[in-house]
Amino acid sequence: MKKTALIALAAAIVTLIGLTACAQKQNNQSKNDNMKKTLVAYFSATGNTKAAAQQLAAEKNADLYEITPERPYTAADLDWRDKQSRSTIEMQDKSSRPAIKGHCDNIADYDTVWIGFPIWWYTAPTIINTFIEANDLSGKVLCIFATSGSSDVEGSAADLKKAYPQYTWGESRLMN
Repeated sequence: MKKTALIALAAAIVTLIGLTACAQKQNNQSKNDNMKKTLVAYFSATGNTKAAAQQLAAEKNADLYEITPERPYTAADLDWRDKQSRSTIEMQDKSSRPAIKGHCDNIADYDTVWIGFPIWWYTAPTIINTFIEANDLSGKVLCIFATSGSSDVEGSAADLKKAYPQYTWGESRLMN
């Protein structure tokens, strides 16, 4: 009888230790998930992408960072029908890297970075390359969101993944 009681007591203790360890692991995972931070970095030429960025940031409980060109784009700069417009010239030159005003000083604080932009000529504007190249995005999950009147986001995502294979890429989303 004593032997059976001791075995039952030992089994109860082992079960209790196992449950405590599982609860501790789950509690630590919850703490880690709560410590993860998300940034929504976006370039918006006309305000559409800014509105999408604000919506996404609210959904993801993320911070916002605007990728601001050093020289703002005018309506004439954005005229895609004009072969001499600034945006057309930049998009025809794949090495173009328009200067950005300011710098995202706390990028190291984030685990996930959503990068948003209007789709120009079926891909990301070259200012997005400037942003990516100006920041150390190692160890982060990069996700893409875009706005467009007629293009899907898949081509832009594929272009960025091909240009920057050293990064971990997550989901892509078209937000119109």
